[in-house]
Amino acid sequence: MSGVALACVAGRAEAADSRFNLAIPPRSYADALIDLGLQTNVSILGTASCGAGGVTRLRGRFTLDEALARLLDDAPCRYRIVDTRTVRITANPVAVAQPAPAPVEPPRPPPLLAEVVVTATRRPVAMDRLPAGVSAISGQQIAATGSVDIGRTVGQLAGVQTTNLGPGRDKLLVRGLSDGAFTGRTRSTVGTYLDEAPINYNAPDPDLRLVDLDRIEIIRGPQGALYGSGALAGVYRIVTRKPELESMSAGLAGSLSATNGGDESYEVDGYINVPIVPGRLAARLVAYDDLQGGYLDNINLGLANVDQTRRSGGRLALRAQISNAWRMDIAGAVQNLHSNDTQYVTVAGSTASRPSAGAPPPVRTNSVREAHNNDFTYAGATIQGDFDWGSLTSSASYVHHVYSSQYDASATLAGNFVVRTGDIGAYFEAANADMLIQDLMLRSPGAGRFNWLVGVYTARTVERTPSSLKILSVGPLVTTAYAESRKDRRSEYAFYGEGVYDFADGWSATVGGRIFENRVHTKSDVAVTLPYDSRSFDRTRTFQGFSPKIALQKEFQSGDLIYALVSEGYRSGGFNSSGLFAIAARRATFAPDRLRNYEIGAKFRRLNNRLNVRASVYVNDWSNIQTDQYRPSGLAYTANVADARIVGLEAEASYDWPFGLSLQVNGLFADSRIRNANADFAAQVTGALPGVPKASGGLLAVYQRSLTDDLALRLIGEANYVGPSSLSFNASLSPKMEQYLRARLSVEIAADTWRATAFVSNPFNDTGDTFAYGNPFSFGQLRQATPQRPRTFGVRFATNF
Repeated sequence: MSGVALACVAGRAEAADSRFNLAIPPRSYADALIDLGLQTNVSILGTASCGAGGVTRLRGRFTLDEALARLLDDAPCRYRIVDTRTVRITANPVAVAQPAPAPVEPPRPPPLLAEVVVTATRRPVAMDRLPAGVSAISGQQIAATGSVDIGRTVGQLAGVQTTNLGPGRDKLLVRGLSDGAFTGRTRSTVGTYLDEAPINYNAPDPDLRLVDLDRIEIIRGPQGALYGSGALAGVYRIVTRKPELESMSAGLAGSLSATNGGDESYEVDGYINVPIVPGRLAARLVAYDDLQGGYLDNINLGLANVDQTRRSGGRLALRAQISNAWRMDIAGAVQNLHSNDTQYVTVAGSTASRPSAGAPPPVRTNSVREAHNNDFTYAGATIQGDFDWGSLTSSASYVHHVYSSQYDASATLAGNFVVRTGDIGAYFEAANADMLIQDLMLRSPGAGRFNWLVGVYTARTVERTPSSLKILSVGPLVTTAYAESRKDRRSEYAFYGEGVYDFADGWSATVGGRIFENRVHTKSDVAVTLPYDSRSFDRTRTFQGFSPKIALQKEFQSGDLIYALVSEGYRSGGFNSSGLFAIAARRATFAPDRLRNYEIGAKFRRLNNRLNVRASVYVNDWSNIQTDQYRPSGLAYTANVADARIVGLEAEASYDWPFGLSLQVNGLFADSRIRNANADFAAQVTGALPGVPKASGGLLAVYQRSLTDDLALRLIGEANYVGPSSLSFNASLSPKMEQYLRARLSVEIAADTWRATAFVSNPFNDTGDTFAYGNPFSFGQLRQATPQRPRTFGVRFATNF
């Protein structure tokens, strides 16, 4: 075996003795290793250490040891079989110099923008072999770009955006499929997952800190067949690093930053991995704490930098290798997030105008601190068994999500209640949600011409949402003018499956679907002062259906892929209960909506695998769109607003230069047209979906070079463009959001065990409006805007040991 060093651990014999039928077409060393891992169900770590070049292939029946040796013969990397399920790849050491050699460049660091295997499609597959719009960000890239929450990852993913109401209050949007900018009773259009567990229903994103992750995965387009209700626009999946059974490790990182005109911020996070029984049982603990200093002043309350946010939490994971066939992962996570105030400002001028040049710095003018809390707790267990016929995976999870907000509701008092001059309105809303999910899946081993998976899914959600509007008078005297106590019980049962058949050379077809039944039970008690009537509400509805998926793909010997896909997503309906007046029968319910996706795409590599391109064109037909809106009183309701057709083009491309520069670009163009508008919703409905631009894109440039044998330099530049958009379906009440650019620059010096970084975000100090909304009770009366956080300088230091 030339150029390959091998180190084995005890217990390797069983992995070495097992033989696999392998068929790996000509690929680069890294891609061939990814294929090998998929076909043997073995985790192969560090494939980027082999670089982007080289060509290797393999066909026949081999042990894992034999396959690795053949694939990596003459490769610039070596392997080590860590245990029966794990292989680690490392770069070869620099060869010993021969007499009178030419000067040798220090070895180049492995590329940051590396290809990763994704599992969001319910089976481990390389991104370039999937008939879908799939992207991923490696844990290394997340750490290097400072992407500590979802909002900071979106510029690195084609077609992914978020609203910007504030930490723990945002809504994730994919492919321009927006049901509006507000959150309420409708289920999220994007399914957000922490490993195997869905972590949101209709709640805003919990804004989990992205620490010690393996990767982020995103599947764009409806995923109703495999993920059910709520994956209407796609799936965003956070994959954590799992405990390592053989070696102990730890890491610690911290940063300090200063914002122009605002308070200082800090971030601290760390992890420790401990093998409890080497090779059998290990634990991994993660903890973090960060504080974002405020930068907005409130002139009414006479307070400076009111919008401070504190976030702290952690995770604990256990991995047990029960036997050669069975493995169990148990995990728990908790996070507490508190914002002292929101980050929107009121701007002089009409509700549809933009801030004028030379205007004074934006300030807040509310009479009540608009605080927000978002607390998240998760516990889950996954057990996996591997057999000759395939594998079994069973995951059970529990999510407890509590979030609350307070608003200045003074603007809604006049005309609705009897008040005195100087009275202040304060509206408080909260949600306490408990989700229990069980998912059982059987899957074929991945070899052969036909592969399949089948599963059974059950979920139960109980959500309690108390809310109240209080009048604060001089005295002090507090009067409750409106209060609602609401409880929703939701249950979902589903059977799903998918089959993939390779029917010709390079050709394969996928057929899948999901049969589901969803049941919703809502109880509500509304207490409201005269002249309004108090009331109660108790209704139940059941929704049933089938969500299909069909795909056809052709993979060429070169590794290029073309595909066509038809898929669907859906959301169940529900009930309205809030409001000062009793709700008319036609508005007491909202119906299900459904989205059908027609998509063609291509993925290819060129120039010795240095150029990587993925692109797709899609047409979406969205019927009976559900949207959350606000009444003139500021209280929320949900309606079916219209149908829509969306035509889009999305693309991602990356290129690696030999001298150490890597460039990654992405873009989305989505043109939407609303049809069959619901006249009962509003007098006039806008012609395009609100809250999302027609055009958006991102750029990430990374330059790396070795300074010495022990030190490397890394320069990173990141920019994200978001085009103009409107905020609401209602054309008569829809402020415009102008285009803006977000940017971040950093320079890093790294050694094997530490790295030091200096960075600046928003280097041009752009104050562009990122979200033209903040308070439902003054919405439409005052122009609301959310400026970017001003220019921020910071330093970060991280170490591993």
